[in-house]
Amino acid sequence: MPTSAAKKTLQETQNKKRISWEAFQKKYLTREDGYKYEWLNGIVEKNPYTMDKSQLYILRNLLDLFMMLKFKGKVAGQLMPEADLFFLENHRRPDICWLTDEQINRLAKNEYEVPAFVIEVISNKDMMNKVVHKMQDYRAAGVKVVWHILPVYEEVHVYTGEHLERMAVCTDNKECSAAPALPEFTILAKAVFKKGENKE
Repeated sequence: MPTSAAKKTLQETQNKKRISWEAFQKKYLTREDGYKYEWLNGIVEKNPYTMDKSQLYILRNLLDLFMMLKFKGKVAGQLMPEADLFFLENHRRPDICWLTDEQINRLAKNEYEVPAFVIEVISNKDMMNKVVHKMQDYRAAGVKVVWHILPVYEEVHVYTGEHLERMAVCTDNKECSAAPALPEFTILAKAVFKKGENKE
């Protein structure tokens, strides 16, 4: 039985006006007002960007690792920030996701593609209900691995399993892995949060 909070969220969603995907594309897809807009089966969801300028070092650390592995021929495709994708009927903009070159080519032809590996940076602005809703979409669409990166706690929560039902918490020297989606992509939790030194 749904909790009172879940009932309230459901009621708020039902009260919102639905718009078509075409109308959403025209009005929201290229809007630059500091918010991220997602189209959830006709309902527009507005959220602050979770990965703000104070967290770009996380993106840098992950992209640096990916490019090093790619140079060595261990991975292919791209890690993409803020890609516009559909997870069944819901449009989402994962903070970061991995797409193969074939998927990127098919997306260019307007085909449907689901990344096997998704990363979300969970800031203190994120409401738990919205995070859970995203996870439901990722599960339903068949995403194999999801990382929730929590900068405030310097933790990475790694979700795997048939329905992303297994979760491991990575901190400090514990290795975070994107297996089985991208087995070669592994990083120590502390390396995710490394801020580096200014070279001046």
